[in-house]
Amino acid sequence: MIDVPEELAETQALYNGEAGRAFVARLPRLAADFLDRWDLSPDGPSRYGVCALVLPVTRGDGTRAVLKLQLPDEETAGEPLALRTWSGDGAVRLLAHDPATGTMLLERLDAARPLSTHPDTREAARVIAALLARLTAAQAPPGLRGLGEVTRTLLDRTPPAVARIPYEPVRRLLTDCAAAVREVAGEPGDRLLHWDLHYDNVLAADRAPWLAIDPKPLAGDPGFELLPALVNRFDADEILPRFDTMTSEMGLDRARAGAWTLGRVLQNAVWDTEEGRPPAPENLEIAHRLRATLRP
Repeated sequence: MIDVPEELAETQALYNGEAGRAFVARLPRLAADFLDRWDLSPDGPSRYGVCALVLPVTRGDGTRAVLKLQLPDEETAGEPLALRTWSGDGAVRLLAHDPATGTMLLERLDAARPLSTHPDTREAARVIAALLARLTAAQAPPGLRGLGEVTRTLLDRTPPAVARIPYEPVRRLLTDCAAAVREVAGEPGDRLLHWDLHYDNVLAADRAPWLAIDPKPLAGDPGFELLPALVNRFDADEILPRFDTMTSEMGLDRARAGAWTLGRVLQNAVWDTEEGRPPAPENLEIAHRLRATLRP
């Protein structure tokens, strides 16, 4: 019997509506089908995130793995393609994939030891930067959405979103973010990006100290990868030290990486505003401090 957590059902209904509710309703049958099809035995309690149910399993040959069931969307559709491209170099290994449902069988990592438990946040940011240096060394394979398209859409949506913000200093800050993005938008890059490498998306492993999970793949500039490590485990006084640690470790041009990070702040602020929320204070503080240090 596969137990579907209530929190997963709620988030699927919130973000995906009727499609999310239908996905949750068929999860028990879907899980049972793949346990049978891939000769898997359940091996512990399930885990879940915003969009996926993850079942620890053992394969017929005794190999430990996890079965990941999720509703494919624009962000997750490229996950198996990215994992195949990386082939375990800095990321979890893909063992099997069903294109029709998006179901994946993945290498088992240590879910009890995410990087978010590391006591030194600056060292944790260095770990993320080292992983990103490996991941973004790969050229993005054909078929992934590109940062150029994402940026064009973002800049089109920015003026009406910013106009809804009642506070002039915030409007001015986000206008500066948009100006920074326009300066680099003509060269969006072609590297394979993870897009969401925060501390809970890095797990300890047997074959490597740390490996990345849950990519939301994108083809683009590695400078677009830095914001999750700045905004998660947020500490205002660590914004610039983490940023400098990451740009140094990844060998990035500081100004260009800063512009793309301001673009990520703008993206989050536009999403927040369109959904009726004020931009997150942590994102605004990151933009404020980066803008000050990047100015000539």
